[in-house]
Amino acid sequence: MNLENSLTVHVKYGEVEKTFIGSVDEVWAALNRFFSEFIPTFEVAKALSLNVDVQQLIEDCRGLIGFADNKPHLLVSKNKLTDNETLALHLLAAHIGHRLGMLETDVMTREELQSKLGKNAKITSTRLGELVKAEMVEKNPDGSYRMTGFGVAQMQREWLPRIRAKVGL
Repeated sequence: MNLENSLTVHVKYGEVEKTFIGSVDEVWAALNRFFSEFIPTFEVAKALSLNVDVQQLIEDCRGLIGFADNKPHLLVSKNKLTDNETLALHLLAAHIGHRLGMLETDVMTREELQSKLGKNAKITSTRLGELVKAEMVEKNPDGSYRMTGFGVAQMQREWLPRIRAKVGL
């Protein structure tokens, strides 16, 4: 087929662009395949993506986390929280502070977390290991820790409501 008799159709859907060139029948078949195979898969994948509304996350953290002098602080007594909740809230605060541009990074060292937790190194390492195993937190190659995307979503959906109820907020 020469280019004079060919049909060209360019489709852009979200971030995906595809160009179909050929006879009317070839392009029609390719378009049908594209729409029947790709688009439903894309929509399902989008529906399964864990996206967090940062504004809602900040609202959910009201009364639990605050920032002073560009540093995150817990606004509730750690005596009312489990060790894992305390560590997770500190890492979530680092995540939020970084997203808001208040902190240069969203990672914290084990030593920083140990100081915030107020427990010995062994307990801190054990609790961080539990959070890593639960995929709430990841350990970076340099030994620092950060909240994962899954961890942020879990905090918003499950942990924060439970913590708020526990501390009476």
